[in-house]
Amino acid sequence: MTLPPWEYLFIPFNGHEFHDLFNATWIASLVGLVVVLVLYNVRIRQLRRHGPYLELYEWLLWTGLIFFPLLFIEALFAFEFWTVLITIVIGCGVLLWIRFVRFPPLLEAYEKQLAKARYLSLKKFAHPEATIRPRASARASRRRRR
Repeated sequence: MTLPPWEYLFIPFNGHEFHDLFNATWIASLVGLVVVLVLYNVRIRQLRRHGPYLELYEWLLWTGLIFFPLLFIEALFAFEFWTVLITIVIGCGVLLWIRFVRFPPLLEAYEKQLAKARYLSLKKFAHPEATIRPRASARASRRRRR
């Protein structure tokens, strides 16, 4: 470090000036993009009947599709370091907000709804003959034939 820390904010973000951060940043942005795409494709197939979970992964997908390519482009075209730093802070903040603030109450309410439905289903079909239709009496079956 030959400059004061605040002067590094206005230097272009490239491999020559930021040799320890540059490669890690653009590689992490490509890996993050691939991870978001794979995670979305795998999880929507697993949770296709669970709306709140699908919505969560869709939010993560679109945020990742904006954040990771933007970070890669900023590294590729040597934007000033302050833009790269702001992009990282805002992008990671939004991803964390989606996962840990926005969706946990919705997912908790959905889990309670599923638990209630499971309980009612178990209660309804707890008796062994609950799924067997009672046999119609002989008199009722004669009336239907006429």
